[in-house]
Amino acid sequence: MEDIKFSVRCYDKVELAKMYFPKLSNPVSVAKLRRWMRNCIPLMEELTAGDFHPKLKMFSAREVRLIVRFLGEPDGYTTASEENRNYRPFN
Repeated sequence: MEDIKFSVRCYDKVELAKMYFPKLSNPVSVAKLRRWMRNCIPLMEELTAGDFHPKLKMFSAREVRLIVRFLGEPDGYTTASEENRNYRPFN
């Protein structure tokens, strides 16, 4: 299977969560992504240093860039940099 190019941009939370967990339902995939994020302390520190609001329905491009930096790109997707695969808190 050929990898799909992942672009850093604004994403709806469901859209990004489904990229990470395509086999899960929408609410479950969002909850699992949120759990991964909360378990990655450096990611949460970077997000809260900016204007991150957990209740918003969208991730900004900055937030997506940080998520990919700390959690890696979703499986089946590639970014310009492969150094992003350094931290996956849970499966």
